[in-house]
Amino acid sequence: MDSPLPEIRRSLLPLAWLYGFGVAFRNKLFDAKILKQHKFDIPIICVGNITVGGTGKTPHIEYLINLLSTRYKVAVLSRGYKRKSKGFKIVDVDSKPQDVGDEPLQIKQKYPDTLVVVDKNRRNAIEKIMSIDIEERPEVILMDDGFQHRYVTPSLSILLVDSNRPVYEDKLLPAGYLREPLKGKDRASIVIVTKCSREMQPIDFRVYENGLDLFPYQDLYFTTFDYRSITPVFSEIQPEILDPDDLRKKHVFLITGIASPKPLVEKLELKTYNLYPKFFPDHHFFNEEDIEEIENEMDLLDVDDDDKIIVTTEKDAIRFKAMTSLKEELKKKLYYIPIEVMFLEKEDKESFNKKINKHVRSYQANSRLSKR
Repeated sequence: MDSPLPEIRRSLLPLAWLYGFGVAFRNKLFDAKILKQHKFDIPIICVGNITVGGTGKTPHIEYLINLLSTRYKVAVLSRGYKRKSKGFKIVDVDSKPQDVGDEPLQIKQKYPDTLVVVDKNRRNAIEKIMSIDIEERPEVILMDDGFQHRYVTPSLSILLVDSNRPVYEDKLLPAGYLREPLKGKDRASIVIVTKCSREMQPIDFRVYENGLDLFPYQDLYFTTFDYRSITPVFSEIQPEILDPDDLRKKHVFLITGIASPKPLVEKLELKTYNLYPKFFPDHHFFNEEDIEEIENEMDLLDVDDDDKIIVTTEKDAIRFKAMTSLKEELKKKLYYIPIEVMFLEKEDKESFNKKINKHVRSYQANSRLSKR
């Protein structure tokens, strides 16, 4: 697999060195126990990254929910990125993305029985979760995007790295995309290379293994995304679910507000010759001007209206659904593509599942779990 090197802004390298010094100094304060970390009597599985931009954290959190929720009461803790509210907040299925964030709301709507909370202060949030009556209290906490939040010590850390942006070739912010020096990866028990091509060859696996240079205590896995059937955003108005092959007859306007739209573009290019991508910033809240611009671009295309559709991501669909000004005709054209995590190797999936289940089951600090 020929992975492109991350874009390096070399003129900003001096600033990256200063940034790296500050981050490394902060990490040393934690390592020396000058800055205090708090450990809780509950399995806390952190899913995070050391780069800015999307590495697929939400789909991997959902994978863990599917894996664990049949046996344990699971809670998801997120910062609620770009929400307009402050402090601790419990996410309801009818919450607004502006109040809780799009990804936490997506998780809650897909898994309504799962407790989802948002709070920038993870320690405060966990303390509140642990104060819940013991009969309702979660038995596992999945901490989303908490790898740099070192005031809480997770019981297990999963680090995600994007196969399209090899971290071992990257530089620190603002010259590159690294949030902290690459040495930070040593805190992870599991490293997952995400968004992989299904055509990866043995040599490609070895390139990542050599580049990441992990310790023996760290497990390395490779995942990709499985794109599911194309689903209407407003199913009460347009109930028809489309097969990806149905797109060959359509003119597809791809509208995204995510960090890494490239894999989705490549997927759709295999399904239609008529793809019109339009990208917005990550977590962008669509407004009336955006919708007007999209409608104008669709109107310029001289084909039958029934052959035009809008396709977006599951995360973007959450924000579209929150808009009250969308016309019914536009709602009928609006679809999203759900994605699921797939391990490239069957034995890797079995190994990962076994490791996660064993960790939760054997976490001795939680007496209820250790007796199962």
